[in-house]
Amino acid sequence: MNYLDLTIKEIHSLLLEKKVTVSELVKEALNRAKNDDTNAFEMILEEDALKKAAELDKKEVPEDNLLFGIPYVAKNNFSTKGYETNSSSNVLNGYVPCFDASVITYLNEKDMVLIGKTTLDELAMGGTGTSGHLGTTYNPFDKTKTRLCGGSSCGSASSVASGIVPFALGSDTGDSVRKPASYTGLVGFKPTWGLISRYGLFPFAPSLDHVAYFTRSVFDSALMMNVLSRHDINDSTSNFMERPDYLTYNDSVKGKKVAIINQLYELLEDKVIKDAYDKLLANLEKEGAELVKVDVSLDLLKAVYPTYIVISCAEATSNNANLDGIKFGPYGGGDTYQDVMTNSRTQGFSPLIKRRFVIGSYALFKENQNEVFLRAQKARRLIVNEFNKIFETCDTIVFPAAPSIAPLIKHTNDNIQKDYDVIDNWLGIGNFGGFPSITLPLGTEDGMPFGIEVMNKPFDEISLFGIAENIEKYTGLRGFSTKNAGFKEGK
Repeated sequence: MNYLDLTIKEIHSLLLEKKVTVSELVKEALNRAKNDDTNAFEMILEEDALKKAAELDKKEVPEDNLLFGIPYVAKNNFSTKGYETNSSSNVLNGYVPCFDASVITYLNEKDMVLIGKTTLDELAMGGTGTSGHLGTTYNPFDKTKTRLCGGSSCGSASSVASGIVPFALGSDTGDSVRKPASYTGLVGFKPTWGLISRYGLFPFAPSLDHVAYFTRSVFDSALMMNVLSRHDINDSTSNFMERPDYLTYNDSVKGKKVAIINQLYELLEDKVIKDAYDKLLANLEKEGAELVKVDVSLDLLKAVYPTYIVISCAEATSNNANLDGIKFGPYGGGDTYQDVMTNSRTQGFSPLIKRRFVIGSYALFKENQNEVFLRAQKARRLIVNEFNKIFETCDTIVFPAAPSIAPLIKHTNDNIQKDYDVIDNWLGIGNFGGFPSITLPLGTEDGMPFGIEVMNKPFDEISLFGIAENIEKYTGLRGFSTKNAGFKEGK
């Protein structure tokens, strides 16, 4: 039996019943990882993973620790002690941290087994999975290797979708977990900003960055939130609130008010996705939810992408100023500090990163701040205020996570876009306001998955998981990967 195609909860039951051992799970995961043809891995940690699995085999499987012995992977922008962490950038080649990210520590405490570090868009910037120093990461559902996996958490998405592991760490700054989840048929979850520690996550744009992750079921997503969400003294932005038990959610939607944004709905052109969305809404209404149509200024929605670009590039420029070729990473050579820094960054950064740093520097110039950076901050506030108003009268927003299935790679351009699709960028609103958001499978088109996004007000994760589970039961698309029975069409 292919145990790794199951959910975490299902695998745990098999471990308890002694139908499989931790070593057998880890060996299967490593074998699949070594045979991966999507370019999902920066490194495979075979020796250490097998050693830890053998140690766990000597222990009794705890009934109350569902994560015991479960193999997982981490995006290669999470610090891992003793393992190279280069954020898929040549400028960090050879950098080996001396500490673990907090979330890595939490998973180790639960006796999970890290089997590898995964690819990403360089420094987590970009949404295509094509800009990392190892090249393009392909969508595992497309055997022709012509469609995107999505980014920046492309390798983590591919690893779960390919049935290599049932859980993968990622990071989400604009949609970097939730968009790949839509393209690969996964559950991709981003919590309220501040609920999961970012200590040890390489910063991109800290006011937008969220630790996020992939699973194959809503239950597993809530389970992982119980483990990962805690106050961390190492993260100054870590929230002090007492965390609830996120598994106490109720999947009833009776009485829930579901917002449908008219301006987004009118822009949805893909007939298959639109029909699946309409059927889902009808089912939610049948289950007792109230559908509420709301208007949001199209000008505000059009401002999401440029606002994101300005803020994220400005913060990235500041946060990555330490990548100078002196403190760590390859040495570029030169007679002065300025020469070394120029040479190291010229050789180490891809064109995409250089463009983003140019934009960020321009936005932060004293003479430009009022017209560019501060203006973007004001736009962000207006957008967040508008969505806070929606959450004053509605419980949730439900809308397709992407306007299409995974795009063709040849049609992809990771440059800053002059013309862009408003509904292709709406997920960034979740990062602007720190709103908890979850993407889960809705159906398929031409054999490729597409997902639905559920977004709630801050700190409303329990209700979010409940609504998502209701949708998961309706679609029946729980626990799927490329290795099992595959997708059925949405109802």
